[in-house]
Amino acid sequence: MWSSHPRALPFLFFSEMWERFGYYLMIGIFTLYLKDVKTGYGMTEAEAADLYGTFIALVFLTPFLGGLLADRYFGYRKSIIAGGLMMGLGYCLMAIHNTAMLYTSMSLVIVGNGFFKPNISTLLGNVYSTPQHVQQKDEGYNIFYMGINVGAFICNFFGAALYIMLGWGYAFIAAGVGMFIGVIVFLVGTSHYAAYDIKKGVKEGDMSITRITLLILLPSVLAGIVGWMLPGSIFGSDSTDAFIFACLPVLYFYGSLYRKAAPEEKRPIAALLAIFAVVIMFWAVFKQNGSALTTWADRYTDRSLDGTTATVFDQLSLAQTIPFKKDSVALYDQQFRLQKENGIVLTEFNYHPYFRNLPAEKTPAEGSSIKVWATNLSQSINPGWVIILTPLIVALFTWMRKRNAEPSTATKIAWGLFISGLSALVMVGAVYASSNGAEKAGMWWLVASYGVITLGELFLSPMGLSIVSKLSPPHITSLMMGGWFVSTSIGNKLSGVLATMWDNYSDKANYFWLNFALLMAAAAMCFAMLKWLNRIMKEKGL
Repeated sequence: MWSSHPRALPFLFFSEMWERFGYYLMIGIFTLYLKDVKTGYGMTEAEAADLYGTFIALVFLTPFLGGLLADRYFGYRKSIIAGGLMMGLGYCLMAIHNTAMLYTSMSLVIVGNGFFKPNISTLLGNVYSTPQHVQQKDEGYNIFYMGINVGAFICNFFGAALYIMLGWGYAFIAAGVGMFIGVIVFLVGTSHYAAYDIKKGVKEGDMSITRITLLILLPSVLAGIVGWMLPGSIFGSDSTDAFIFACLPVLYFYGSLYRKAAPEEKRPIAALLAIFAVVIMFWAVFKQNGSALTTWADRYTDRSLDGTTATVFDQLSLAQTIPFKKDSVALYDQQFRLQKENGIVLTEFNYHPYFRNLPAEKTPAEGSSIKVWATNLSQSINPGWVIILTPLIVALFTWMRKRNAEPSTATKIAWGLFISGLSALVMVGAVYASSNGAEKAGMWWLVASYGVITLGELFLSPMGLSIVSKLSPPHITSLMMGGWFVSTSIGNKLSGVLATMWDNYSDKANYFWLNFALLMAAAAMCFAMLKWLNRIMKEKGL
């Protein structure tokens, strides 16, 4: 696969694979853990979605700062190593069931990702900057992206087995161990990319780190505090208000990069800022895999197992046993959530929520139980599709390139938005097939939806990393890579905002129609800009 590629690629591939193993193991069980009323935090759907959205938003906001510091001061390798160690420690600390420790561990992951994520992507771009490899850059990013998803695929099986057998804490520790392995792999491959770890320094006219701190970071913190403390909630919750307010100085900073850029740099920066804006909608829908789509898998998908399949899953510790009996702990009904929100907790007798929309012929007798596959395994469907489809996409574009018919990177992104929108239509079909959730939907609806959005993802996400590497002025490449992650961050937060609305839609089809409309609008905007974007890329000789 990578015999013709730089020797650095396998090491960066496996470093990122293990880093994503840790991250997606953690994120795959995060909302389930938050909503677990027995050994988790007993949050409601809206509470968990809001915290999830804020968390993954901040995880992808800090690359702005991590990229800047690596570009100018620390270099890429030191930043990647420091970020990986912080993330590994953060995952391990999540094993401690304590609210203060939860927020401490989340903070370590947020800051650590800021140093790791933009800089390993930038380092990969630098490796492909040589004349013999520059034409392989898109292909290299596709292969690198498959490494991300190999880690994301296998991690959920480890996570399910560990939290079923031993509890949530052991699953979080496994995420930390995966991250530490990624750091070790990165260190082993140092000799293959040391020459590409070149600090750009501060260019004349660039804002100093002191000015950035005083004019961008400090205002962001203060604006976030103001947003949090405002009476009521403007955008749905205090955390959302705080996040939006905190983003304003960062957005101002990226605007200032365009205003102060040299004339030959203005158009490429403008093109990147335009792409950052339209892909926000993709992340807003895509990142619902850890919130709304996990809820769909948990409550509305038929996860029952029987026969040999049940035996195999049980032996691999990937099956959960759900008893059909009244639970005196009384933590399952929506009424409990309403009472909790009012500050009142009453003991009730209820069945596990999985049985609410189970067909009568599949409902077990009182006192018996059924086996179901662990909910977080649904998180492996998307990376599984990536592993299957990536070689096909790479082969397609290689074939088209040999015939001078390969679409531009910007064109790929536009088609990625359009294709992703079609995945929402699949979920509309799932809602109708399940009579709006009154019955369980087959798991193949979820598999199909993930398959469609994965195809769109492969046209968009690795191409986004590639186009940033291609169009960015050399002295701010990692900073502009941070800008890609700022747009991801905003989209991630919007995904949480959308997921908090899940319980407000009595007709779940309308929820997915909203997702469809958002992605179609973004695709239309991107197609409208294509001539302009492609002209800028031609000016750069791309």
